Amino acid sequence: MKPDKTGLILEGGGLRGIYTSGVLRFFMDKGITFPYVVGVSMGACNGANYVSDQAERNRIVNTRFVNDPRYISYRRLFLKGELFGMNFIFNTIPNQLVPFDYQAFNSSPQKFIVGATDCNTGQAVYFDHKEFQDDFLLILQASCSLPFMAHVTKYKEMELMDGGISDSIPLHKSMTDGNKKHVLILTQPEGYRKKPSSWNRLVGLKYPQYPGLYQALKTRHQRYNEVSDEIDSLLESQKVFAIRPKKKLKIGRAERNKEKLMLAYDTGYYDAMDRYEDLVSYLSNDGL
Repeated sequence: MKPDKTGLILEGGGLRGIYTSGVLRFFMDKGITFPYVVGVSMGACNGANYVSDQAERNRIVNTRFVNDPRYISYRRLFLKGELFGMNFIFNTIPNQLVPFDYQAFNSSPQKFIVGATDCNTGQAVYFDHKEFQDDFLLILQASCSLPFMAHVTKYKEMELMDGGISDSIPLHKSMTDGNKKHVLILTQPEGYRKKPSSWNRLVGLKYPQYPGLYQALKTRHQRYNEVSDEIDSLLESQKVFAIRPKKKLKIGRAERNKEKLMLAYDTGYYDAMDRYEDLVSYLSNDGL
């Protein structure tokens, strides 16, 4: 199945995104190939393996190394300000331990967009993998760089951080790029709304040189809730299609319990299976 003019939109959420990994594995098992994919943070990492058609890679990368201090280390966070080992994740793993298929990724006919946040302006910036092939892992790293848990990623003239800060669910990007249908994989259940972060008051102290980042973080919950309200409205009118957990996943952004991670992965897979007929109906309806 290769639906025309349809965007696949992937929310982030740290290791909660392994739910998305399960959904995408089902899509790959069924041969569902979306011509347009956009993701932020963990959603972008999931999307990269979907575009490179490496069905097992998301599951392996997001479970095998969670107890390896090179992957997650609170000691490193305390000493160096980095919870996730970015060089390990975006260099050692794809180039040595679980090889990423660069050839398949670069030659894929799918359009793949990664969102990040410009720290100076606070605005979302988007990168097309066809235009930034040589720098793609660095851009992916930028999209996953959470405040207080990672360093700012410098790319050319930009200073970038996590894409979910400025555009947590990039539905409007898919719309702007001309897609007529939109399939969302969300990592929070129906009815979830964000509250203002208790970390907001510390952002100005941690990042005084980035007023744009401060403003984006301060208002993130508002943008998230607005797009969530919009999605609910569009779902009622069948203008979009969403797969999301039926209840809140019992895993955190930096989850290290492999059993919980595998349960979330399997939940995503079987949720996608349950919604398969509805998805086919949505994609086949030319009247939408």
